[in-house]
Amino acid sequence: MTVRPATHHQKIIDDVLGNIVDGTWPPGHRIPYESDMASDYGVSRMTVNKALTQLTREGYLQRRRKVGTVVAAPRVQSAVMEIADIKSEVSAAGRTHGYVQLHREVRLPLEADRKHLRLPANSQTRILALQGLHMAEGLPYCIEDRIIDLAVVPGAETASFETEPAGSWLLRQVPWSSAQHIIRAVGASAGDARLLKMHAGAACLEIE
Repeated sequence: MTVRPATHHQKIIDDVLGNIVDGTWPPGHRIPYESDMASDYGVSRMTVNKALTQLTREGYLQRRRKVGTVVAAPRVQSAVMEIADIKSEVSAAGRTHGYVQLHREVRLPLEADRKHLRLPANSQTRILALQGLHMAEGLPYCIEDRIIDLAVVPGAETASFETEPAGSWLLRQVPWSSAQHIIRAVGASAGDARLLKMHAGAACLEIE
């Protein structure tokens, strides 16, 4: 099979997103001028402009008069409406939120991990597996399980999730463009029931 090389347009997009995701270009950072990027990539300024316009339309960049093009702040408010931020959910209900990290492990992906992260069968990328318990007014509220591809979000490996949930951290740090939810009614497993202080088999809502 012949693999076609990425276009200049796509290369610019991939490079800009890479700098944003790994923190090289934090929110508010002014990216290089279009003329400089055109020279660096050996393309016309129009090619650079089209790539940056696409990223601006998708919310990764902002155009500012007299400043130039800067990295946009993470879209926390819009993200909360579509991706659950459990801490905000508890606080919005007027309850005090608490969080306890239960498990943290850096490892190679299991078969289920590869399926969830859409990794190839032979992938050796490392992942960070986390589990934490959210509290509301000192009582168990829900369990949060996370798997993070460290090749995509390397900063997660050194981030402390002792007090801040991974979900909230990800919403603040990492740009996202799409989300998918799977919602199920399940019976609590024996282990989950102990953590949530309920009977095994009790009805729970699971959001993946």
